[in-house]
Amino acid sequence: MRFPRLLLCVAVWALCGSAKPTERKERVVREAPLSAREHDDAQSFDYDHDAFLGADEAKSFDQLTPEESKERLGKIVGKIDEDGDGFVTVEELKAWIKFAQKRWIYEDVERQWKGHDLNEDGLVSWEEYKNATYGYILDDPDPDDGFNYKQMMVRDERRFKMADKDGDLAATKEEFTAFLHPEEYDYMKDIVVQETMEDIDKNGDGFIDLEEYIGDMYSQDGDADEPEWVKTEREQFVEFRDKNRDGKMDKEETKDWILPSDYDHAEAEARHLVYESDQDKDGKLTREEIVDKSDLFVGSQATDFGEALVRHDEF
Repeated sequence: MRFPRLLLCVAVWALCGSAKPTERKERVVREAPLSAREHDDAQSFDYDHDAFLGADEAKSFDQLTPEESKERLGKIVGKIDEDGDGFVTVEELKAWIKFAQKRWIYEDVERQWKGHDLNEDGLVSWEEYKNATYGYILDDPDPDDGFNYKQMMVRDERRFKMADKDGDLAATKEEFTAFLHPEEYDYMKDIVVQETMEDIDKNGDGFIDLEEYIGDMYSQDGDADEPEWVKTEREQFVEFRDKNRDGKMDKEETKDWILPSDYDHAEAEARHLVYESDQDKDGKLTREEIVDKSDLFVGSQATDFGEALVRHDEF
């Protein structure tokens, strides 16, 4: 029997199930740092380059001369200025930084898109997705691997409908991105919480109790003693996760756990770049102000942004 490429509920946190029994699973969705480098402009602008371009793109910028770098930077500015008013605001710069940091997501969506937009009409319908992902599997009522694919399909359909803002059961590329990567979209956060609770809530009472919480992270597997991190997690559940101290986590408590309100690194960096480059102090940047501070944004490094700019246009 031939199986299609199955996304297994297409959620990044589904990978939690592959952890070894004594290793800790990670359910919490956190923003990755903008750069592994220290943010110290007195020493270098490397952090800013990584934040503005993405670390992989920043590495290749030293292949171009400063003149070529400024020319490329000028083209990038045109893409950042989404409303075309000639100014780059903090919000526009923040959106660009998030795009640069999440480029891998858009690349993943591009790969998935080609395999699911079967009639090439620029949309992925639920029927197209279902047929491409589950078609062969559903023909077999008793698959060898034991997965309940029909249940998975129902779950995917629910998520697809949530991502499909206009309710026409045909996803645009943006809606398809929200379906594949719901943790990246505010309007999809409820489905992230719901799916997480369904995974962990083994007794089906609509809550996550302490043993379910620990059981999702750790399997004792015959060990007499729990690792220290498990003991710490028990304490975390009692002291911080279960805010109302009723012995279980409800939807809001689960949301606070897996989707914490972290510091917004992209906004902080956007404000920093505007502050450092805004010569007339009007709170926004012109192309000239950005290019004049090219060393802050890209230094004497540049790269071929052709494909990245095309992808940015598509999204």
